[in-house]
Amino acid sequence: MAVATSAEPAPTRRLEATAVAGLRRVLTGEVFGPADDGYDEHRRVWNGSIDRHPALVVRCRGVDDVRAALRFGRDQQLPIAVRSGGHSFPGLSTCEDGLLIDLRLMSGVRVDPDARTVGVQAGVLLGELDAATQEHGLAVPAGIVSHTGLTGLTLGGGIGWVQRKYGLTVDSLASADVVTADGSFVRAAEDENTDLFWGLRGGGGNFGIVTDFRFRLVPVGPQVMAGAAFWPIDQAASVLRRYRDWIAGCPDELMTLVVQRLAPPLPAVPTELVGRPVIAVAACYAGDVAEGERVLRPMREFGSPVLDLFGAKPFVAHQQMFDPSFRHGCWYYVRSCDVAELSDDVIDVVVEHGRRISSPVSSIALWQMGGAVARVGEDETAFNGRSTGFTFNINGNTVTADGFDEQRQWARDYWSALAPFHTGVYVNFLMEEGEDRVRAAYGGAKYERLRSLKRAYDPTNVFRMNQNIRPD
Repeated sequence: MAVATSAEPAPTRRLEATAVAGLRRVLTGEVFGPADDGYDEHRRVWNGSIDRHPALVVRCRGVDDVRAALRFGRDQQLPIAVRSGGHSFPGLSTCEDGLLIDLRLMSGVRVDPDARTVGVQAGVLLGELDAATQEHGLAVPAGIVSHTGLTGLTLGGGIGWVQRKYGLTVDSLASADVVTADGSFVRAAEDENTDLFWGLRGGGGNFGIVTDFRFRLVPVGPQVMAGAAFWPIDQAASVLRRYRDWIAGCPDELMTLVVQRLAPPLPAVPTELVGRPVIAVAACYAGDVAEGERVLRPMREFGSPVLDLFGAKPFVAHQQMFDPSFRHGCWYYVRSCDVAELSDDVIDVVVEHGRRISSPVSSIALWQMGGAVARVGEDETAFNGRSTGFTFNINGNTVTADGFDEQRQWARDYWSALAPFHTGVYVNFLMEEGEDRVRAAYGGAKYERLRSLKRAYDPTNVFRMNQNIRPD
């Protein structure tokens, strides 16, 4: 991956002053060029290793702004990137010397507790959505880091803490409003533009700019039994084998992640544990708190845990548990793969490479799949891998540029060691890895269906700053 640095020059593309002035006049939002105060703030994204300089940043307040910005970008023949929360690992929510359409100002949330639905604008972050829906004991199944943008998460599929009970984020999606490449405004739902609705549920930002979603809500919380238990890394092999046995046949209410990392310097972590390599089982029980405590007890009591942070807590608090581990500005690199099962050979790889973690912000998360995710037909949505057993997210991260190359290589080596067991990959966990990897994320047949859809909605590939499905 080519990593942009702060030494890169400012944009060289010169936009016509009259054209920019015309755009400013028609917008209710904000426009920032390289000479404007605030440009440097608004061009930055979550991943600190990405330091790109758009020719123009347009912060939209509504659909008309989005359409005007898109028209401007096409007229000026600019590369176009679209940003919601800006949480793209490879920095695809920005661009060099192009137009950045920023949706963050579009942050409205409209909850209808009686109908159990919610309307959500495209700039909303998960924490903002949770805050609104949890007032009614309801939720959209979505993610594990509260400052993630809802739009990017949803368009890739959306895995999260209640997926085994209620499915992926796209499985709760009822409709989406979309501005397509030619500037048309369309609605996609099960009964309208059904081909586009299928593609939006996993196909990423390839087909247009989603400006608004409507989701069905599910009952969660507001209190859940959740948290994590930690063991020394030298107990990893026995912990993983116990974990494998424990989750066999577990109820759908239980969702777990296995985490390897150095114990973080957080208030709940004893000082003597900070910086030591650990393996953790994190979990959320989307059901009765007392029942959750009973289900979790056998894992929590196994071996000699050095820390147990499980307990009854607000769901919104649990949704923020990993926020300090993925803060803005750190340098992030990820490799990912799906595996069918947690076999002894896979466990051996996990044990071996987990011992090699040396950065305080590097980690792996092994996502338990199955449950409601697997009960949706593979062809019902563009998301691929419904029958996946586990999804690996291997993060080689650093706080600054120092040591980033070494951590990136650690993540690559870990991923390569798992190569004999790869069955696919979750598209939201891809870096810029090329067309073959995008195809692998969808499978050949589904990729070709998506390509046909791309030809219909974006034949000139206007929306290519994404895990791109080329129309040709």
